Amino acid sequence: MRPADPVTAPTASAVPPAVLAARTGVAVVFALNGLAVATWFSRVPAVREALDLSAGRLGLLLMAMSAGSLLAMSTAGLVTQRLGPARTVVAATVLVALGLTVAGLATGLAGWLPGVAVGLVALGYGCGACDVAMNVEGAAVEKRLGRTIMPRFHAAWSLGSVAGAGLGAGAARVGLPIWAHLAVLAVVVLGGTLFGARAFLPEPPAPAGADGAAARRGGLRAAWREPRTLLLGALVLVMAFTEGSANDWIAVAFIDGYGVSEAIGAAVFGIFVAGMTLGRTAGTVLIDRWGRVPVLASTILLAALGAGLAVLAGNGPVAMVGVALWGIGASLGFPVGMSAAADDEEHAAVRVSVVAAIGYTAFLAGPPLLGLLGDRVGTLPALLVVPLLLIPTLALVPVTRPPAGRPHG
Repeated sequence: MRPADPVTAPTASAVPPAVLAARTGVAVVFALNGLAVATWFSRVPAVREALDLSAGRLGLLLMAMSAGSLLAMSTAGLVTQRLGPARTVVAATVLVALGLTVAGLATGLAGWLPGVAVGLVALGYGCGACDVAMNVEGAAVEKRLGRTIMPRFHAAWSLGSVAGAGLGAGAARVGLPIWAHLAVLAVVVLGGTLFGARAFLPEPPAPAGADGAAARRGGLRAAWREPRTLLLGALVLVMAFTEGSANDWIAVAFIDGYGVSEAIGAAVFGIFVAGMTLGRTAGTVLIDRWGRVPVLASTILLAALGAGLAVLAGNGPVAMVGVALWGIGASLGFPVGMSAAADDEEHAAVRVSVVAAIGYTAFLAGPPLLGLLGDRVGTLPALLVVPLLLIPTLALVPVTRPPAGRPHG
């Protein structure tokens, strides 16, 4: 990995052009990854209809994507150390594009459930591997800039999600076939990622041979025994569930619970990711001024309030306000957790992969659990699990405080 740099706040004119270019490249990759994920989630109601799935069976199908992501988490740290963030991002995005295309064709042309599941495993694996690599690169850029910027990279992801949700709503409204929608977006995502990854920071050669491989494996094992890393993983787990439950179920829950159309359901998902984008854009300023701990605690409380309002409002427009608050409140948990895991740049890749592996367990377990619960109580009431998990999670927030001598605590 790159040696850690002193944390200072250089002036804009003092920042090397390569760092500014890398900042732009990382933002592009984040945005396109968000576009890919939201493209799939925005068409979940249409997939459910095309394959005639119950809530429980839909939850099991969504677990295929989460399983691919979780599988990626066990290897992405080592792969990123070996190949570097840029090459890892490119290889992962090839899988993302392939997964979108296969899932779309299997749904729209064949109506073949196993084929959709295979596509989702590839999509999930590609997204998970890309997630680790782009967060490692983002943390390196953040340190060289000397100020908080990781939430803005995740805001770029959310902007990509907003675009994906908007395009999904439009595609649903005009009746664009699922296979055509997903295939076109796969090409866009892959081409744009190739462009963005070219601007990443230069990566010095990793240790080669058996000694280098053994050192990487040993570093990963050590990271799994670090209390702070594991507690960060637990925090990210709950925040990933908070975000992922909305990604997976908010459109379907509003269709079932409030009787809205498929297009309005996709638009509600867009409201959620718009709230995420707003929170992540403003969050960098708030963290630099107040520190990670108070800002993150406040946003977790806001997420609990918003999720509860979205479920219990009993009125569609008021519930949409709750969705917006939910999105704002859920916005900082994942990026702050990733940034905290990468506080020590030398061990950033393995620690980010461990935190991400724990966090992505929520994406694996969340869809089927909420789906099965939704079969019993309804998809909308099932989302009350979110605020019930968020409140005790406040006790984990202090673990994000940086080590002594680093800012943003």
